[in-house]
Amino acid sequence: MASIKPSVPKGTRDFSPAEMAKRNFIFDTIKTVFRKYGYQQIETPSMENSNTLLGKYGDEGDKLIFKILNSGDYLSKVNPEKLTTHNSQLIAGDISEKALRYDLTVPFARYVVMHQNDITFPFKRFQVQPVWRADRPQKGRYREFYQCDADVVGSNSLLNEAEFVLIYDEALSKLGLKDFTIKINNRKILSGIAELINKADQIVDMTVAIDKLDKIGLEGVTKELLERGFTEENIEQIKPIILLEGSNDEKLLSLRTVLATSAIGLKGCDELDAVFHYLESFIMQNGKVELDITLARGLNYYTGAIFEVKTNEVQMGSIGGGGRYDDLTGMFGLKDLTGVGISFGADRIYDVLEELNLFPEATSQTTQILICPFDAECEAYALPLLQQLRNKDINTELYPAGAKIKKQLDYANAKAVPTVIIIGGDEMATGLLTVKNMVLGTQEKLTIENVLDGVIQGS
Repeated sequence: MASIKPSVPKGTRDFSPAEMAKRNFIFDTIKTVFRKYGYQQIETPSMENSNTLLGKYGDEGDKLIFKILNSGDYLSKVNPEKLTTHNSQLIAGDISEKALRYDLTVPFARYVVMHQNDITFPFKRFQVQPVWRADRPQKGRYREFYQCDADVVGSNSLLNEAEFVLIYDEALSKLGLKDFTIKINNRKILSGIAELINKADQIVDMTVAIDKLDKIGLEGVTKELLERGFTEENIEQIKPIILLEGSNDEKLLSLRTVLATSAIGLKGCDELDAVFHYLESFIMQNGKVELDITLARGLNYYTGAIFEVKTNEVQMGSIGGGGRYDDLTGMFGLKDLTGVGISFGADRIYDVLEELNLFPEATSQTTQILICPFDAECEAYALPLLQQLRNKDINTELYPAGAKIKKQLDYANAKAVPTVIIIGGDEMATGLLTVKNMVLGTQEKLTIENVLDGVIQGS
């Protein structure tokens, strides 16, 4: 049998123990904050029925869904006339009834509808699971990646929006970030601006252009708006709005003046004002909240508040985002169930923490103590100590007898084990164990009782 060169599919990755320790630090931190705010974890299957996913993300999104072939002789059930067309799209529905999930939102909507009689509303859930997209792999874009989502459905209270701001602030602060901005806007304000210039039917064109202000500048936005059919007069009306400066309160005051004739625009202002009012009762840690009129994020999807989070410490795209939607479950027949949700970009957060050297020493997720016996007799002597240390929730390994001590110490260095206990004939005779600090290179003699009392530095 010919040997096969080992590889992974393009757009996927292996993660080493060291990388997993860092990833788990991110996931565990975010999960802890989610739970603190009353969110409960659920999981949905990696695969969904194709009809659950298809048609929910638009034509381009549908093309990126990984479809799973039916098991067995899947072609036997296809109409022979379809086969003669050699059109794979024509037979896709016949040979593939399942697909890998594209995101966590649509499966969540399906979950809520299926379990609506078993859950209590408002329903606050979080999910940290992988998703798959048949996208072209490139730097920072993968075909398999994790999403960290939290949503609350069945509540129109704007306290939820305020608490999501606090969740971002607390989670990112716990991860070590010191300077980041939580941008917020409201779909209704954008609708009011479009209404103001009599371009309500072109709101998507307008927002796609102004959303690029920080990337292409005012000149670039102006050019794009003109290309999309907006007039010079329209642009002159838009400019002072998207270039608003000052505090959040000052921006809102200006918006209320500009949007005085737009009921929906004023409604958006009222909603943002309520969110800011809620936040006045809390003390933020390191995040700054900024009203950004140019923020659009999936405009067709959101109906109220829109969030986006950016770090100011390194050059990086958004590391989080979300917003309010009015009919998440309507696609599955449960109408008018409003909700709001956010997501953390775990992979981008990983890159940020790596660049800023913010990951803590991961000793708690690896071996903390390695016991190194000289021979089989020393190994037997060490077994009770091994059990006692593990009973104290100290991650402990016993290196199997038979290897030279140098090899055992090399093993400890390779795994970054901070503490080694060496047991030989002298140690058994005196009851004093040789305890070596692998970080400092020092060692001392300690009794088993001292070891168990946690005297070992770094244990």
